[in-house]
Amino acid sequence: MNTVHSLLAVVVAILLLTLLAPLLVCIAVLIVIGTQRSPIFRQTRIGQFDRPFSIYKFRTMADLHDGNGCPLPDEERLTSFGRLLRAASIDEIPQLWNVVRGDMSFVGPRPLLPEYLPRYSVPHRRRHDVKPGITGWAQVNGRNALTWEEKFDLDVWYVDHASILLDLRILCLTLLRVIRPSGISSQGHATMPEFMGVSAETGARNEQR
Repeated sequence: MNTVHSLLAVVVAILLLTLLAPLLVCIAVLIVIGTQRSPIFRQTRIGQFDRPFSIYKFRTMADLHDGNGCPLPDEERLTSFGRLLRAASIDEIPQLWNVVRGDMSFVGPRPLLPEYLPRYSVPHRRRHDVKPGITGWAQVNGRNALTWEEKFDLDVWYVDHASILLDLRILCLTLLRVIRPSGISSQGHATMPEFMGVSAETGARNEQR
């Protein structure tokens, strides 16, 4: 995307953060009360051109561990308030700060974990040719109900067809998905299972048939 588009995204992100500030403070307080931890979850993700950056989200999980000190499964750590935040995609709002910083844009492939880098196929790694987004083509076409391979195919399609008009279409569809949530969880998981590689995912699907 061009420089004007990037500058416009930064200006809009600053305006939204300013307007939403009272709501964000209230959400942060409720998270602190419910989890006794910082309301902001920070994690390293991979951005454009494979560059790592810190992503910001509202915390939706409690810090719960088993007897061996290992974190409990996501579905057991996900709080009731966190589930509500995820259903309405409110947990993603702090990423407006990532847009201001230039790490992300409003629309693009979702940024994923560094350990996934060597697991991508060569075509799918092209999803990093553009800035990652708060929402994207995969998010409005199934979100976590899709397989990783399906999501990456949609990401690459976006890279090849990116335009301001497409971004506006995705933003409008995102608003509809917020009003009528769907695809929040992968089948059998509270979130999305770890991506182990396209070949591993294909084999797992074949075993289930």
